[in-house]
Amino acid sequence: MKTTQYASEIIQELSQSIRLISDNESEKLIDSITESNKIFVAGAGRSGFMGKSFVMRMMHMGIDAYVVGETVTANLEENDLLIIGSGSGETKTLVSIAEKAKNFRGTVAVVTTAPESTIGKLADIVVHLPGATKNHTENNYQTIQPMGSLFEQTMMLFYDALILKFMNKKGLDSQTMYGKHANLE
Repeated sequence: MKTTQYASEIIQELSQSIRLISDNESEKLIDSITESNKIFVAGAGRSGFMGKSFVMRMMHMGIDAYVVGETVTANLEENDLLIIGSGSGETKTLVSIAEKAKNFRGTVAVVTTAPESTIGKLADIVVHLPGATKNHTENNYQTIQPMGSLFEQTMMLFYDALILKFMNKKGLDSQTMYGKHANLE
């Protein structure tokens, strides 16, 4: 198969995945982002990279957002939101972060393939994204892609869709956001 054929197959998989995301769950998350004082995002591996890109766009919109574990991260307090991206919902470090956030009376949201996971049960908001987990044994979702690639790509598109929804709600446009883009380069 040619590289472009693989790319077309990936796009078909993503198209199918996106259609299965609950608008109700998405709305709960966007409402929580709107109502929270500060937003924290956590994830491990590639899921963490997707979260970092989400935080960057939130910062461009003027949202007080942080990546958990970075040196410039503020402290989580009551009325703050922690969003965890985890395919399995069982990553030990992320479970610990979720528990800590709950102890500080923060709201916990998880974007996951496993709503019944440990983090899913701890979370106040669960957004179920279809996709295979990294070992492909925890569900029956079929993909040609290795490990959790489909989940991670779906999460990136989902995060970008949340940004567009928030922009629409707040009357923001790309030019306004560009004004908050780094300019020291």
